[in-house]
Amino acid sequence: MASNPSAGSNRIRFFGLDLPLSPPRFGVHPVRATPVLNAPAATGKVSKSCYVGAVMKRDRPFLILLGGELQITDRLVRQISHARVIAADGGMRHAADLAVEPELWVGDFDSSPEALMQRWPKIQRLPFPAEKNLTDGELAVDEALKRGADRIILAGALGGARSDHAVLHMTNACALHSGGLDIMLTSGEEEALPLSFGAQTVDLPAGSLFSILNFSDVSGLSIKGARYPLNGFDLAFGSSRTLSNVAEGPVTITLQSGNALLLARPYDLSGR
Repeated sequence: MASNPSAGSNRIRFFGLDLPLSPPRFGVHPVRATPVLNAPAATGKVSKSCYVGAVMKRDRPFLILLGGELQITDRLVRQISHARVIAADGGMRHAADLAVEPELWVGDFDSSPEALMQRWPKIQRLPFPAEKNLTDGELAVDEALKRGADRIILAGALGGARSDHAVLHMTNACALHSGGLDIMLTSGEEEALPLSFGAQTVDLPAGSLFSILNFSDVSGLSIKGARYPLNGFDLAFGSSRTLSNVAEGPVTITLQSGNALLLARPYDLSGR
């Protein structure tokens, strides 16, 4: 689990790793298709990253297959193109539908039926005891980080029968993102993206629904390109003010402080 950095610290402990607590890297996130501007409050500097250039410069993303529900959509297939793949226990069931072959399969394998084990006999397995301190998903992310991941897609991370797992995936993603990791969670129908200090643009279809969930008090929140814009708004922890907004196309979100996450439904155009 992550530990909160002490005042003045530039490190964060996560999954047993000592990660730098640096301004998030703004290359291309899988859901972004427009330039992204970052203006960290600490420096006042603005940096810009372009979709095409960043894709050529960055390493391949890591796709982590989790055990939640996953709808195979065209958008998802584009997002995971050329990704390196690690399966977490029962998340291996998504591999065939996605036409991917994981390089590693981790977990205690209590969610992997024998038929699934027999279907993938050649995949390297990294077993763990059932009584452990981390979820199978955390172990899979840990292995991706050890392999140098700076961009991770958690597929099967949202919805499903275990709400506790879905919430944990979201809070863990925010902690990882604060340490500089580019990360997205997806069920195919929904996508979650941790928000960063400064401005970032998220590519969403016009008419699609999105919400901003905050895990602390948030200050300086601005939303552009949406039906219900905000400008420098201070959002109290637990407020429902930013639920059920509607994208008018790519949405630009600016955040000055706090922890928040954008939850979008790119195939839900009921907001039109």
